[in-house]
Amino acid sequence: MPLSDELKKAIVQMPQKEKDKLLLQLVGKNDNLVLRLEYELLEQGDTLNLRREVIKKSILRIAQMTHHTPGWMMMDMRSLSGDITQHVKTTKDKYGDIELTLFLLKTFFDHQLDLLQVHNSRSDSCAEYIAKKTDGMLKKLNKFDEDYYVDFEGDVTKLLEYVHTYCPKTYARDLKVPKSWP
Repeated sequence: MPLSDELKKAIVQMPQKEKDKLLLQLVGKNDNLVLRLEYELLEQGDTLNLRREVIKKSILRIAQMTHHTPGWMMMDMRSLSGDITQHVKTTKDKYGDIELTLFLLKTFFDHQLDLLQVHNSRSDSCAEYIAKKTDGMLKKLNKFDEDYYVDFEGDVTKLLEYVHTYCPKTYARDLKVPKSWP
């Protein structure tokens, strides 16, 4: 609900102690804001690389586990993708978003290729998920300055090779995911 101009003026004129009390109450009700303020104010942005490494280790650990079906694997990928999203909401780390998403997709191909080789009814939703995730990641990457492309070129090339060779290839073609990049 938008604030009226009169309410904004009244809030500004409140005593500082009262405003601080209300601010602390409001901040405490928003978990994302609490995490972001902890990162910016307490950690002062110094833990960005550490946060990325924690997520990468989690991705690698889960990708190396035995997944009996593509469906179970996709559930793990979605959970890890949620961790990446939370990281980006907390840190505003756009570079990390690309880096971690690319690492997620490529790592699961590297360690779970047997589940992703053939497109069938069991791998269909996972194939679609991977193709859409790849497409979204490439769209975000294309918004970056071209100087950053060199950081991602090798991994993106390998991922696109996987996507256009194995089970996501039909969805990748439908989404017009390029076969080479940039």
